Amino acid sequence: MEFNCSICGAIVVLLVCTSLVSGGDIVHQDSVAPSRPGCNNNFVLVKIPIWVDGIEVTEFVGVGARFGPTLESKEKRANQTRLAFADPPDCCSKPRNTLTGEAILVHRGNCSFTTKTNVAEDAGASAILIINNQTELFKMVCEPDEPDLDIGIPAVMLPQHAGTSLIQFLGNSSSVSVQLYSPKRPTVDVAEVFLWLMAVATILCASYWSAWRAREAAIEQDKLLKDGSNECNGTEVSRSGVVLEISIISAVLFVVVASCFLIMLYKLMSSWFIEVLVVLFSIGGVEGLQTCLVALLSCFRWFERFGESFIKIPFLGPVSYLTLAISPFCIVFAVLWVVYRRISFAWIGQDILGIALIITVLQIVQVPNLKVGTVLLSCALLYDLFWVFLSKPLFHKSVMIVVARGDKSGEDGIPMLLKIPRMFDPWGGYSIIGFGDIILPGLLVAFSLRYDWLCNKKLREGYFLWAMFAYGLGLLTTYVALNLMDGHGQPALLYIVPFTLGTFLTLGKQRGDLKHLWTRGEPDRPCPHVRLQPE
Repeated sequence: MEFNCSICGAIVVLLVCTSLVSGGDIVHQDSVAPSRPGCNNNFVLVKIPIWVDGIEVTEFVGVGARFGPTLESKEKRANQTRLAFADPPDCCSKPRNTLTGEAILVHRGNCSFTTKTNVAEDAGASAILIINNQTELFKMVCEPDEPDLDIGIPAVMLPQHAGTSLIQFLGNSSSVSVQLYSPKRPTVDVAEVFLWLMAVATILCASYWSAWRAREAAIEQDKLLKDGSNECNGTEVSRSGVVLEISIISAVLFVVVASCFLIMLYKLMSSWFIEVLVVLFSIGGVEGLQTCLVALLSCFRWFERFGESFIKIPFLGPVSYLTLAISPFCIVFAVLWVVYRRISFAWIGQDILGIALIITVLQIVQVPNLKVGTVLLSCALLYDLFWVFLSKPLFHKSVMIVVARGDKSGEDGIPMLLKIPRMFDPWGGYSIIGFGDIILPGLLVAFSLRYDWLCNKKLREGYFLWAMFAYGLGLLTTYVALNLMDGHGQPALLYIVPFTLGTFLTLGKQRGDLKHLWTRGEPDRPCPHVRLQPE
């Protein structure tokens, strides 16, 4: 079934959605907060298991301070310490209760973080847990004029809900103990390898499907020209299926539309808005999965007759019997994902729908030549850089990262992402890649294979092999940068665009094909031209 108007909105959402690779932040660098001897720690997340009367009941996550000693990274080496509540609660003056190596729980406010920590250390505490007055975690830094930074106990900020629970445990006259440690994230997680393979394989499949359709259309055009006339009359034979070619104007408008949509996501990010995105994604996913399955099954002789037999349906037009048979399965699959999307293995359904939709979009949206592809990817690169890095001074947060993670929405993130759970990461979480990092460079890669097939170029003499290699290398470089930045989200197009576009332009210049690639996007074709043969 061809794409219909009911999912146009979903396609637009996907094309202007997030373009980001992320693994989750563990170590946070901070160039704003004062850094000097005694106050130059990285901000690290801290695991805090809680024992009540000798039984482990829960675990909280806090953030370590800029000052104090670094925490143990191994759980088995971290000491289990009894917890006491400060009196007075703010710990701005010497506690009235006697401490003998306990970890002390205090409220934020009334004095600086370092003052609280120094008071707790002088009173005999082995660690200090500071309860934030908000749900989010806060980075504890040193004041510029603070003299005493020789602090010998660790300080950890706790979110408000964690502090409330601990106070309740202590109020029940229970014996409460805590353990503080900050496990390190592995240098490379297997999830990133699988995500790289998924992205590369998706573009590979989409490119071959797109090139096959283009070659079939060219062969059909040759037949019509030979049967009709030996003279060129300038008549173009329409391609089978629906193809939307991007123009230079639409490529430039991409930045404007995508930016407006991203701001709307950022401002309206909430649980109800995520539900709207889930519905749009599901509609597009159903259409994408249906299109891919129909195309796949039509290759088999048993299903060929059903794929070529049509029935006319009101508002939809001619629909094949095979499409009618496949549609209920696709709808049920998407509905089940929507209902159970919060369970641990729901990412599998999201990735299946996402990959099917990406492949289908790459059949419908095409770049006609290298000039349009260059403008599109250049604009996308600027868009990526601005909303990941340069938006932070304006919005106080990286807009792209906030949207990708679905902050303040109660969800794990927006659905327009491929994601895989991190398998050997003590912090858990997901490695993610935005649809834009696959669709946008995928348009150029698919164009390269269409050009190779229309020119009857062999694999090593063409452009597809090198474009595919450049994309894979660019994405791999992104993951290297991601790990060097300790999991902080990276704009993948910053690395992918120079690799893919640079490779294409360089090869085209060296081989003398740049003129055709830049303007026509296909070779000179005599009228009638020779039938194209598969390799």
